[in-house]
Parts: sequence; structure tokens; C-alpha cells
Amino acid sequence: MSTTVTSQNSSNLKGKLGTWLMIIATVALAFVMCVEFINILFYDPFSDEKFLFKLAGVLSDVKIGPLTYLMFGSLLIALMMGLPLAFVTGGLGVVFIYLVGDSLMLNIIPSRIFPMMTNSDLAAIPLFIFMAAMLERAGLIEEMFNVVYKWMGGVGGGLAIATIVASTLLAAMVGVIGAAVVTMGIIALPAMLKRNYDHKIALGSIMAGGTLGILIPPSILAILYAVVAQQSVGELYLGSVIPGILLSSLYVFYVWMRAKINPDLGPPIPEEERIGLKDKLLLLKDLIAPLVLVFLVLGLLFGGIATPVEAAGIGSFGAILVAMKHKVFSIATLRDASITTAKASAMVLWIMFGASVFVGFYILQGGQDFITESILGTGLSAYGILLLLMILLVVLGMFLDWVGILLLAVPIFIPIVEALEFPGLFGLPGVEGDDVVLWFGVLYLVNMQMSFLSPPFGYALFYIRGVCPPEITMGTIFKSSLVFLAIQALGVFLCILFPAITTWLPNLAYG
Repeated sequence: MSTTVTSQNSSNLKGKLGTWLMIIATVALAFVMCVEFINILFYDPFSDEKFLFKLAGVLSDVKIGPLTYLMFGSLLIALMMGLPLAFVTGGLGVVFIYLVGDSLMLNIIPSRIFPMMTNSDLAAIPLFIFMAAMLERAGLIEEMFNVVYKWMGGVGGGLAIATIVASTLLAAMVGVIGAAVVTMGIIALPAMLKRNYDHKIALGSIMAGGTLGILIPPSILAILYAVVAQQSVGELYLGSVIPGILLSSLYVFYVWMRAKINPDLGPPIPEEERIGLKDKLLLLKDLIAPLVLVFLVLGLLFGGIATPVEAAGIGSFGAILVAMKHKVFSIATLRDASITTAKASAMVLWIMFGASVFVGFYILQGGQDFITESILGTGLSAYGILLLLMILLVVLGMFLDWVGILLLAVPIFIPIVEALEFPGLFGLPGVEGDDVVLWFGVLYLVNMQMSFLSPPFGYALFYIRGVCPPEITMGTIFKSSLVFLAIQALGVFLCILFPAITTWLPNLAYG
């Protein structure tokens, strides 16, 4: 009893101490801001006159090496405190601009943000998010899983294979990760657990299949990469088609082989629950709407008939028609989908603006040259440097979300990759100079799939945790991701070893 009272008193003391520290920090920050505000309003920024003190320009003499540690160390500490990335990057960017320069140097901020605001390709993001939100409410995901499950249920591991196939089709429609993992978890996980599927195969197939949305067109991340890297969205979409299908096939093959070797891991559905070929063919009518939508959106995009924004607009309208067909369209449905779209789009755009200010200022200070010289100066070969960049992306993926990694790392990594030559491994064909940014972009997208599955903070791990029964522990979820992480690493290696996997289709279409 006394031990309990002591621990309660200790936690109360810690709580009070934390509250007072927050109050003191807030008051101190407000005081500093007031002093600096007075300096900006009433004192000449080019003179030494000041009110009490002046922080503007105090870091002006700091060289780029120490400044790198200061900027990215501050970013890491702020993120570890649980502060949101969207405001941390932008806030730190503004702070360091002021500390290195002065109030006039803050004009950098609109010059970084305005070009993004006027980039028409970004308009495709809210449209694709709306399309995903509307299709989710139309019950299309459940319908697709039902069709594929009835077709594949008689095969060993059939439910897990159906999950992966349905997730692949879903990825080709919406390009949003969270909805796929959560919805497939709600639909497919109970069915697999009911039939005594191995927990690792059941969970891994849902998470790995769900992450395909980050790679397979119309991936939202691919649009953002194309904007940052000044790459054609259409080329990047075409380049990611074959790697996406390859990874999906590898997932299916792994599940099928495990169930073949040990049928207890993924038993087929009982004979009495299976249906004949005639009924299977009749079920295919439920796939007409999603497949028409996929071919319409991607066909218009790949055929050069429509821009990504126009294709996304047509897809959004098609999603509304699908919702009407399923008799679930209403003003309330439209409102919910619109609110979801507004929230998700605002999150993505705020991260873009904040990270653009942070990274833009760092590059302006010579950070790009510093990083490039440091990495090229390691003496590693081109493929050694590529491996180092891939490892850095995986490590970043354990702690940051995909938008943050894109905007913090890719603007720095692309010039490094462009400065290298990739003649090919083991005597195999290499990468042409014009294809390097496209090739690296697809490698980056596959790598980002790994970030969603990487313990301890991979997003897919926590998406699936929210729909798991209590008996499935976080440790089991972590373990279930490891094999599929290895498969994704194999996918990255194959794309490096055979660059044509990513470059053949775009070159065929666009020359």
C-alpha cells in the first residue's frame, strides 16, 4: 500500500514539474519574441542598436558543418518530443533563417512556398484522396475482397493471397495507404483468424498488400516526388507499374509456398463453402466497376490524353458514380468524404510548405554541396553510395512519415545521384544518364514501402494494431512485418540489378 502511495506521489511530482517547465519555457519564449518584435519595429536592422538583446544573425558566422548538426539535431529533438512534423520543419526553418540572417532574410519563405502553390500537378492529390474516400464509403473494397476470396479460397493460403490481390487492385484505384490497411484488416483479418491462419502470414499479407498503394499508380507519393524532382508524373507512374506487380507477385508466391510446405499455416476454405466455376464467373460482374475505373484513370494518364489532374478529376467523378450504383451516395457521404479529403490534403500541403522552407534554406546556405562532398568523399563506388542512401531512407522511415522523408531527403539526394554513373552490376546493363532520376524515383517509392513496415514506428504496424483482437500483441505484429520487409528489400535489389524493370515501360511509351 505504501509503495503504491509513494509511486502516485512521485508521478504527481513529475506531472507538476513538467507543467511548470512548460509554463517557464512558454513565458521565456514569449519574452524573447516580444524583445525581437520591438527590435524589428523600432531599431535599424543594419545597425548595432538593440532593445535588451538581439538574436537576429547570431549564427551568421557558423559554418555549414556545425549548422547541419544544429538544424537536423533540433529537428530530431522536436520530433522525439512528439511535435507535429508539419509545424516543426516550418517553424525551425523560420527560426534558423532569422538566427543566421535577419528579418529581411525571411523573404525567402514566400519565395519557397509560392512556386508550390502554383504547381498544377499538386491539384491531383486532393482529387485522388477524395476518390479513395468515396470508394471506401461505397463498400467497393469489401466487394473486391469477396470476389477474389471466392476465387482463391480453395488454394492453400487462399485468403491471404486474396488479400494481396484485392489490395493490389485497390492500390491501382486510390493510392492511399491507411484506408487499404485498415479496411482490409477489418474485412480479411477476422476471416483468416476464424480459419486458424498463422498470425504472421495473416497480418503480414494485409500490411504488405496495403503498402502497395505507395508504389502502384495512381500513387500520391509519386506525384509529390515528380514535383520535387521535376520529373514527369506519367513516366514515374509507368516506371512503377512493373515493380509494383513484381512485389505483389513475390508476396503471393511467398504465401503460396509457405502454405504448400505447411498447409496448417494457411488452410484452404472447406469444400462446402466453395463455389463452382459458373458462380465464380457471375461474381466477376462485381469487378466491372473498379476495373473500368482503373483502366479509365490510368489509360487516360498513360495514353497522354489527360494530365494527372484531369485523370484524378475523372476518377473522382467515377467514384461518385460507383457510390450511386451501390446506393450509398448522399449529401452526408459527400460531406464526410470532403472533410476527409480536406484534412488529409491540408496535412500533406503543410508538411510540404514547412519542409520546403527548412530544406530550401539549408541548401541556400551550402548544405547541398556539404552533403554531396561528404558522401562522394567517402571513396565508395556509385553503387556503394546508392546503398548508403537506401539505408538512410530506411532509417528515416522508422521515425518520419513518407511526406517528410520526401521533402527533407530527396532534394538533397537527387543531385548526388545525378553526379554518379551506374554502369551495371555483374556485367549487366547499367542505367542511362537520362533515366537515373526516374530509376532512383522508383527505388525511392519501393523503399518507402519498407518505411511503412519498419519497426518500431512504421505506420502500417499501428494501422493494423487498431483493428487487431487483443490477443495479438505488438511483438507479433513486428515479427509479421520482417519477412515482408525482406521481400521488399529483394524487390529493391532486383530493381537495382535489372534497371530495365523500371525504365523499359517509360522508354517504350515516351522514347
